[in-house]
Amino acid sequence: MTSLTDRKNAAISRGVGMTTQIYADRAENAEIWDKEGNRYIDFAAGIAVVNTGHRHPKVIAAVKEQLDRFTHTCHQVVPYENYVHLAERLNALAPGNFAKKTIFVTTGAEAVENAVKIARAATGRQAIVAFGGGFHGRTFMGMALTGKVVPYKVGFGAMPGDVFHAPFPIELHGVSVEQSLAALKKLFAADVDPARVAAIIIEPVQGEGGFYPAPTAFLRALREICDQHGILLIADEVQTGFARTGKLFAMEHHDVAPDLMTMAKSLAGGFPLAAVTGRAEIMDAPGPGGLGGTYGGNPLGIAASHAVLDVIEEEKLCERANQLGNRLKQRLAAIRDKAPEIVDVRGPGFMNAVEFNDVKTNQPSADFANKVRLIALEKGLILLTCGVHGNVIRFLAPITIQDEVFAEALHILEASILEARG
Repeated sequence: MTSLTDRKNAAISRGVGMTTQIYADRAENAEIWDKEGNRYIDFAAGIAVVNTGHRHPKVIAAVKEQLDRFTHTCHQVVPYENYVHLAERLNALAPGNFAKKTIFVTTGAEAVENAVKIARAATGRQAIVAFGGGFHGRTFMGMALTGKVVPYKVGFGAMPGDVFHAPFPIELHGVSVEQSLAALKKLFAADVDPARVAAIIIEPVQGEGGFYPAPTAFLRALREICDQHGILLIADEVQTGFARTGKLFAMEHHDVAPDLMTMAKSLAGGFPLAAVTGRAEIMDAPGPGGLGGTYGGNPLGIAASHAVLDVIEEEKLCERANQLGNRLKQRLAAIRDKAPEIVDVRGPGFMNAVEFNDVKTNQPSADFANKVRLIALEKGLILLTCGVHGNVIRFLAPITIQDEVFAEALHILEASILEARG
């Protein structure tokens, strides 16, 4: 009999990479069972998509109720009240003491594309500044903004113009806040007039780039620079949003309000939905018909998102994220003496990471990180690597994970790191 892997290889483009060869059969909260009945603890959560867990009962109930009413009309043709209500909720919840408006689209990359469109329409400017190591999607504008070549840009030809990159401040890698700000100042002097810059886009915690949190001083300085030059600040909260960092949105940690914010992933608990929320006058810059999309704000995703917001509040998931993250970081810190490959343990809330170097060269070790991942997978724990050097393991378990399952996962993680040392 032909294996599923062979069938996949014959039927699907190799460009769709796969971290595991696990073919899911069912999932519940923080656990997945494959077609052979093997159980796995999920520390990937669909890349931060199910912060509220697989098949949360409230989310499933909301979607089933909507399924019995209608599944699609296209909001731009026949609108529906739930779309309006969710926009009202996000406008109230997003950082910033000013009037806001929202649009709904389908993916995080699409949200980023629309944020750029809105920024250009509002400012009459073209240039966008992003940061090295950032990830903003796989569309052409998303690739252009992304600060990592392999695998996201390689082989796809010329990127859209008027996109510039500055270094992201990472003390561990010798880049201070002052150096990043100096590089941005040099960029404005040597490469692009700030009067031509529509927006600066930044992840408050870099996702694919390695789970490096942006320092508060840096984000506040960016806010001042944007205000000085009439530039809009876009916060890409696609991976950081919805309680992952211990706040509903990561920008709340810094008391910095962006002009525009992109969100997706855990917005709808496993259903495709993304959004852009921003200052009302900026969001109104494009003319009618300039924004939208056939599936934007799909009724099932909208219904799921209302349930997600309820669950986050009712189950106090922001507090829960901080508790889980502290336990994880303490466990990793406790084994650093036994695993000198660990050079850093970090991350706000439950958006955590561990970074590995080779003990002989003190250089980033993607090999060690991948070895840990593979050993953990054999033991039933799904992990993801990330980082420009591929030497970081990021932890994205559902925030609803049961205590006993979390304890089991920590035991597997520790054993896998120590076993990887040989």
